Amino acid sequence: MSSSIEEIASVLGAERFGNSEGRIDWILTDSRSLCFPEETLFFALKTKRNDGHKYIRDLYNKGVRNFVVTDIPEDLAHYRHTNFLKVGNTLKALQKLAARHREQFQVPVIGITGSNGKTVVKEWLYQLLSPEKVITRSPRSYNSQIGVPLSVWLMNEHTELGIFEAGISEMGEMESLQHIIQPTIGVITNIGGAHQENFPSLQDKCMEKLQLFKDCDVIVYNGDNELISSCVSKSLFTSREIAWSMKDNERPLFIEHIEKDGSGTTIKYRYLGFFKEYRIPFIDDASIENSLNCLAVALYLMVSPEDIAARMEKLEPVAMRLEVKEGKNGCVLINDSYNSDFASLDIALDFMSRRTEDKKRHRTLILSDILESGQPNKLLYRQVADLVHSRGVDRIIGVGEGLMEAASRFEVEKTFFRTTAELIESGVLSSLRNEVVLIKGARAFHFDEITDLLELKVHETILEINLNALVDNLNYYRNKLKPETKMVCMVKASAYGAGSFEIAKTLEDHRVDYLAVAVADEGADLRKAGIGSSIIIMNPELTAFKTMFDYKLEPEVYSFHLLEELIKAAEREGVSNFPIHIKIDTGMHRLGFAPDEMPRLVDRLHRQSAVIPRSVFSHLVGSDSERFDSFTRRQIETFEKAAAALQSGFSHKILRHICNTAGIERYPGAQFDMVRLGIGLYGIDPFTNRILHNISTLKTTILQIHDVPADETVGYSRKGVLERDSRIAAIPIGYADGLNRHLGNGHGYCLVNGKKAPYVGNICMDVCMIDVTDIDCKEGDKAVIFGDELPVTVLSDLLDTIPYEILTSVSNRVKRVYYQD
Repeated sequence: MSSSIEEIASVLGAERFGNSEGRIDWILTDSRSLCFPEETLFFALKTKRNDGHKYIRDLYNKGVRNFVVTDIPEDLAHYRHTNFLKVGNTLKALQKLAARHREQFQVPVIGITGSNGKTVVKEWLYQLLSPEKVITRSPRSYNSQIGVPLSVWLMNEHTELGIFEAGISEMGEMESLQHIIQPTIGVITNIGGAHQENFPSLQDKCMEKLQLFKDCDVIVYNGDNELISSCVSKSLFTSREIAWSMKDNERPLFIEHIEKDGSGTTIKYRYLGFFKEYRIPFIDDASIENSLNCLAVALYLMVSPEDIAARMEKLEPVAMRLEVKEGKNGCVLINDSYNSDFASLDIALDFMSRRTEDKKRHRTLILSDILESGQPNKLLYRQVADLVHSRGVDRIIGVGEGLMEAASRFEVEKTFFRTTAELIESGVLSSLRNEVVLIKGARAFHFDEITDLLELKVHETILEINLNALVDNLNYYRNKLKPETKMVCMVKASAYGAGSFEIAKTLEDHRVDYLAVAVADEGADLRKAGIGSSIIIMNPELTAFKTMFDYKLEPEVYSFHLLEELIKAAEREGVSNFPIHIKIDTGMHRLGFAPDEMPRLVDRLHRQSAVIPRSVFSHLVGSDSERFDSFTRRQIETFEKAAAALQSGFSHKILRHICNTAGIERYPGAQFDMVRLGIGLYGIDPFTNRILHNISTLKTTILQIHDVPADETVGYSRKGVLERDSRIAAIPIGYADGLNRHLGNGHGYCLVNGKKAPYVGNICMDVCMIDVTDIDCKEGDKAVIFGDELPVTVLSDLLDTIPYEILTSVSNRVKRVYYQD
């Protein structure tokens, strides 16, 4: 549904500069995601770390002619045929516009909140209800102060039901989301510890989340959850409640019996006097609870119990991950079969374009028909074709009758098939070479078969990297900084084992100020992969100066010898004013100029023009321990004096930085101009050793299970002596993959189906053995070496080492799989 710029200006109460006509179909808050400039309205959002007004000129040059701003550009005359809508707060304006848009629709809207399970409940409700209604739902996890209005804006004249998530991270946020979503049906999944640091108590968090439901007709929740039940009663809502229960048979929806078997779960229930049952193809408790929330909503919407049962049995797992995998023949695979609507296609294509913007790889889209869109195919595929062209796709491989009929609309290299089987049999997939391939298909087309064929299978052990968790950690520490404080993010040692390019690209997307690596080759690899951010080389080698000059890599300089060699090399190459980073030794006594050497250093720098100091820094020795606080304060004082002495010799600003991850949290007064974020970025608080947001999960697969009698031995040197009849599983991970041998012989364990499986005998180079005697498991099941449920800090404590060593020890032969929720 498009709106005129006049209508939008009126809704926002904006002061309008410019009188060009225009219709708006697209709302943009991230300048990098521009797709249809002529029909786009850009909201220049201001945050602590960034200001969207900086991107107005670039967007104008790309064709955008409509902007919502708080500040009118000084060179207004430059912007011909352009509308600027001036408001007091662009985020509030975005939310106001979305709220007014929502008011146009007199349809049921489901609002979902909670700590976990929101996205699964949303997607399962879509699977249960979409056969009867055209549904608009949140793309992926668009549940924030910005994501919710972008989601609600997707409602159109075809929408018969809305399903939207609402997530909050601090008190006072839910009121604005309630005003935007205006749900008629509310679902709260559960309350957990995520973002708890911003709430006084779990009860406060629950009461804040319940604000979403203040005008709902009905609220769905687990009546056995004492916290939620108590908070609902305190909220004094007049809404009807469907509080399902497994304990209280007076509840309108009472769960009579739950029975699990090897392939699923049968659930018997009583609702308003009648007895029914359904089955889901899952056995975990979270899935059972999610299905019960969906059951309550479906019953309220008068879906027949028979239809509910038929659809529950066909529920698909929600792959909430846009995964990046290594493919065959030099291809990179982006697997996104999460959902198949137009909005999610736009998000996936945007992700692909950012991964290839500085590389020469072709972009190939494997796409299925988009089902149940509510739009006529002619209109739908015209929009899809426009999207494909605008996102720079070089080739489309389409599957489905709808795409075949619309083939003429695609003005790129193209091939179309009626079914997935026809595509596989055609041999087209084997022709893909050195391409970035986005695989985007509705579940009915079984595109997992395509992914399986294209994926490079080199090892059954993988390291999964959660890019969303990485960003959460970045923002956790950013929120502790002053707005003007810059940040260096450490991506050395292959980003602490996580893989440098995808990590660096994600950080670049979130506009960190600097990246830092150990040696020049690491920086050069990032440049070759398309990373354009400023990069510091922390351990420059004398033989790598030309690499640094060629790839614009900024070295730290810690001694006069290194400085002299660098100046000579720069002068030979004709390089001038090359930025360097001066390191001062304030107490670590590893590398660095002595503080009293600053006058001599200033003098030497003045007598040349090859290099110029960009920053001055030092390393804190013990900022992660209270025992060393007095020493740390002395380090900071020493650094401040030495940095001032260096700065006094130059008129340009030299950035100062000394805080590492622990220093950011514990010494806010020592932020200076910049900080360096290391282990905290990867989810570990070095002061408390707690996990912030885990980004890495190392997992493998059970190859074989043996029944071994008592008194037998397992493994090399007969170290694993069995004291009872045992089931011993072999898993394909060993010390060559980074699994420390000292975890063997029962000193450590992994998790199989959520239960501890101790390592038995010596850990081998490529394989190890685990005891699964007391675990219900089979060959092919997953074993988690470390991850969400088995933090890496548990392993480091067992080994009397630090998490850094565990993370960086994961071998390069272990395949990395990246995903974002």
